[in-house]
Amino acid sequence: MALESLMVPLGTPAPDFALPDLDGQVHTRADYAGGTGLLVVFACNHCPYVKHIESRLGAVTGAFATLPTVAICTNDADAYPADRPEELRGQVHRAGWTFPYLVDRSQAVGRAFRAACTPDFFLYDARLELVYRGAFDDSTPGNGKPVTGAALSAAIEAVLAGEPAPEPQRPSMGCSIKWRHD
Repeated sequence: MALESLMVPLGTPAPDFALPDLDGQVHTRADYAGGTGLLVVFACNHCPYVKHIESRLGAVTGAFATLPTVAICTNDADAYPADRPEELRGQVHRAGWTFPYLVDRSQAVGRAFRAACTPDFFLYDARLELVYRGAFDDSTPGNGKPVTGAALSAAIEAVLAGEPAPEPQRPSMGCSIKWRHD
């Protein structure tokens, strides 16, 4: 089911996290403190909304290599086997992603960020305070608009220049996070 992102209040600090990447190396929020900022992308392998933008996301993040990016898969991989770590490796290769892909098995990090959908974008400034949450661009599967990454790119440019992200910010739309029901 398609959902929109929750539009977490701007200025919200990045939640703490400690998650393994696909090779088992743990990444934490503290790893990104004192840098230029941080882009956190909630993603998965099976969602058509993520597949729609994944290659362009790789290009956009590559163009802004000074801004660290991490993707996080929070989905219940038992119920959605395409989101298991070994399947995420294929997505990284297919999409040309050069950033770490983290696995949130407990789903606690997804809940802390208030992630609602895939893709869901959270852009933090150098103080790791939220400055952008919203859409990648105007394109969605089937609407015929080009996948450009324009909205996210403009926000990243502003953050790297020390300026506020452009307004208005429009919610991201995608597949709902697949929460476990245990």
